[in-house]
Amino acid sequence: MHVKLNNFFSREYLKMDALFINPNSAQKAYQDLSKTFSAIEPPTWSLLLAESCRSIGFEVGIFDADAERLDLNQSIRKITNISPRLIVFVIYGQNPNSGTTSMIGALELASALKDSGKDYKIAFVGSHTSALPMDVLSYSCVDIVLLNEGVYALHNLLKSNLKDDIQFIKGIGYKKKGPANFPIPTLNEPEKVVPQELMDKDLPGYAWDLLPFNEKPLDLYRAHFWHADFNHEKRTPFAAIYTSLGCNFACDFCMINIVNRVKNGEEISAADSKGMRFWSPEWVNKEMRKLAELGVETLRISDEMFFLNRKFYEPILNNIIDEGYKFNMWTYSRVDTVRKDYLDLFKKAGVEWLALGVEAGNQNVRQEVSKGSFKEVNIREVCKTIQDKDIKIISNYIFGFPEDNLSTMNETLDLALELNTEMANMYPCQALPGSPMYFNAKKNGWKLPSSFEGFAFLSYESEPLPTKYLSSAEVLSFRDEAWNKYFTNQNYLKLVEDQFGIQERKNIEEMAKIKLKRKLLGD
Repeated sequence: MHVKLNNFFSREYLKMDALFINPNSAQKAYQDLSKTFSAIEPPTWSLLLAESCRSIGFEVGIFDADAERLDLNQSIRKITNISPRLIVFVIYGQNPNSGTTSMIGALELASALKDSGKDYKIAFVGSHTSALPMDVLSYSCVDIVLLNEGVYALHNLLKSNLKDDIQFIKGIGYKKKGPANFPIPTLNEPEKVVPQELMDKDLPGYAWDLLPFNEKPLDLYRAHFWHADFNHEKRTPFAAIYTSLGCNFACDFCMINIVNRVKNGEEISAADSKGMRFWSPEWVNKEMRKLAELGVETLRISDEMFFLNRKFYEPILNNIIDEGYKFNMWTYSRVDTVRKDYLDLFKKAGVEWLALGVEAGNQNVRQEVSKGSFKEVNIREVCKTIQDKDIKIISNYIFGFPEDNLSTMNETLDLALELNTEMANMYPCQALPGSPMYFNAKKNGWKLPSSFEGFAFLSYESEPLPTKYLSSAEVLSFRDEAWNKYFTNQNYLKLVEDQFGIQERKNIEEMAKIKLKRKLLGD
């Protein structure tokens, strides 16, 4: 496949200040699902950081090895054609574990760049970096780490000489020269995140034009299989955007808020930096207009809590209706924040799917990991209310919470089969770096994965957290059997055929034939 180069790869005469890299870890993270069924999402934070730096005069580029499905040698050849002052690996993804699993490809490529003979200055930023900055800095191929989202630290880095004056830049870690020039990992004072009042100004948009493409913009990106109603032909072009950052809640298993980190202390978790910041509805409308003009119809709103604050989502949805955009959108909602009186507005604006974090069928298990913030709600009634408005549901379930046993996990599976929503995600519980659960696991001596691949839900080396009653292998085996039972269930397949069509049912049956190999289970 011939992939067209973006502006900066075709204008080599420019001296590039920063090249943002989205590494390729897809094969190890998703196994054979990566070939056809997994999504390929635009690199959200690479796009945001690139546009932010460009808006104050820096020359930047984006290298997306994931979208182009480039191997290590292909990546090296492309990158060596340019000479950026700073290479920034953006270790981040919309899935909660993506930052950690992206380390698979990032370290491999960063090491190869260091071994290539060129004097590259390499920085890492993103969720895993914010969770474990000193660990990331310990790798010989990493020169600098940026904590939190890294906006202001990055601006100041690019204004510096990237040498002796980095000791004065807030929000970064670097290697100080010790005795005999021995490198000593060091964190500078923390830097703030972009405050609410400066969101539109300091994070002014997405650098869509810097992405690679084949025939037309964003055609290397593909929506989730279900988002396109299980029709492969509707999956591109695809885009994903945020209208807000962060979450007001502090669930034990979640590390999303770690990119808001503004403290350097040890064992800082996502729960220490919860909160939300919003772009203006005008800013969102501007970005959506760009995407509509680029031909995008399949759009993900990536906010953790879009269906939470009507002060922000109501004008955004009304703008979509007024502008006449024809987006097929999906977004998240907690089960206990769905507002029945706004579902008609969601549907009219083009929100065809709502992703619900059901998590567990047992109320006690669910409340334990959500710090009691989960209100007592009738999940069945919530799902019926949504579906009565002709909005489809993707339910998210997690098997293997600390209090889970076979009985409670069967409760979760039984609930999933009963709800029989149009799509379901089923995850083994992972103590993800940056989550409160990760530090609890370390404190209690619970076994954690020995590799980055081990934190990937669908990988060969996936190693979920053991519960108080079950081993990691028992949790993983149950999850895989539950997934297979759901997607081969005749009630579910009939729902798909009735709602989407016979070919879409066949597509799901083809997906269900792909068996994940698991080291933990003896494969």
